[in-house]
Amino acid sequence: MFLSVFEMFKVGIGPSSSHTMGPMVAAQRFLDMMRASPFHFAGLRASLHGSLAFTGVGHATDRATILGLAGFSPETFDADRAEETLKAINASKTITVPDLPTLHFDPKADLIFDYDTPLKGHANGMTLMALDAQGDITLRQVFYSIGGGFVMTEEELAAGKNTEEGTPVPYPFKSAAEMLEMAKASGKTIAGMKRSNEEARGGADNLRTGTKRLWQVMNDCINRGLETDGILPGGLNVKRRAKAIHEALLSERGMNQSAPHTINDWMSVYAMAVNEENAAGGQVVTAPTNGAAGVMPATLRYYLDHVPGASESHIEDFLLTAAAIGGLVKFNASISGAEAGCQAEVGSAAAMSAGALCAVMGGTPEQVENAAEIALEHHLGMTCDPVRGLVQVPCIERNGLGAIKAVSAASLALRGDGTHLVPLDACIETMRQTGADMSEKYKETSLGGLAVNVPNC
Repeated sequence: MFLSVFEMFKVGIGPSSSHTMGPMVAAQRFLDMMRASPFHFAGLRASLHGSLAFTGVGHATDRATILGLAGFSPETFDADRAEETLKAINASKTITVPDLPTLHFDPKADLIFDYDTPLKGHANGMTLMALDAQGDITLRQVFYSIGGGFVMTEEELAAGKNTEEGTPVPYPFKSAAEMLEMAKASGKTIAGMKRSNEEARGGADNLRTGTKRLWQVMNDCINRGLETDGILPGGLNVKRRAKAIHEALLSERGMNQSAPHTINDWMSVYAMAVNEENAAGGQVVTAPTNGAAGVMPATLRYYLDHVPGASESHIEDFLLTAAAIGGLVKFNASISGAEAGCQAEVGSAAAMSAGALCAVMGGTPEQVENAAEIALEHHLGMTCDPVRGLVQVPCIERNGLGAIKAVSAASLALRGDGTHLVPLDACIETMRQTGADMSEKYKETSLGGLAVNVPNC
């Protein structure tokens, strides 16, 4: 099994990888299908189903779908141009993209929130349709946004997980047990094996420059969040807090009265800074999703800024180790809140971060696996119940606590020798089963939990 670090970590926009980035990517793919089709098209229509319908407005799914159909992509997103394009589409009720005729599209009539017809493949389903001049559907495609910005067609999903295409990799582990066996046989670290796999596919230069950019975007996101205040969009009137907390922490530096537990505030504020940026629609990196995008950057920033002997030369190892663990979770369970609750998002992010921190602090592969298991185990059962469907409450604070758990898990693992009772594989399978048993109202539909017990106005 091979899932690239650049598939696990994607540069994109907030507020959601599955509800914002995924629909935009799906719409782009549909445009390519239209360009390859022999039919002449005159219009477009889209319907959102399941979680994409229930929390679509809060996650900007409607805007993302329209902008995707207008040719926008998450990685090169230009917010100012997007606003101009949306205004033009609403005014003209048409969409114009290269290599296709001008297409009729009325956002109020042609973007449908179908709350009553869930699609079978995944909770995040959408149907895109191209129409002829008479209004008949001449091209139709179902897409599923399966978490972390990954998108599959109905046919691709039905065919099963296919991660074997391309050049064979030297360490194709599909489970944590296989990962540990290969590490023992090769004498390599988890990051070392993952590096060999990445270089077999993309080369050393691509890996080096790509991981450098990923951390740059993550760190820039932290810094923007620490420097920006105000009220987050969406109607909940949630106040940004990272800037004020950070300023207070800076003012307390060097004071003998600071309690040891203040370090938790540093971890939290780094994560909250990222997720406030995400909630505002800013540029983030899926890690493994937008809703959980703050845990890993916060853990890495904590390491670089607060751990004696930390070195920026370890950043690539951190990202590679995290990607290896994240790939196991995605392949064997899920990273989608709509599929398995927040245990699949913040829980996965904490496991990835814990293993990565353990690795760069000198942990053995066995200790890394133990750290990841500890972090994931103590997120099992966590629901996804965002108030008003916005990635704000409880998501922003939850990332801060996820980072704290990740650091604690890494520390506990480093205190041991790697032997432990519950294997990471068993924990991942438990998470999958728990997600399957979880009520749909607790899986990113905003139909249960905090979403119905907290006034959202």
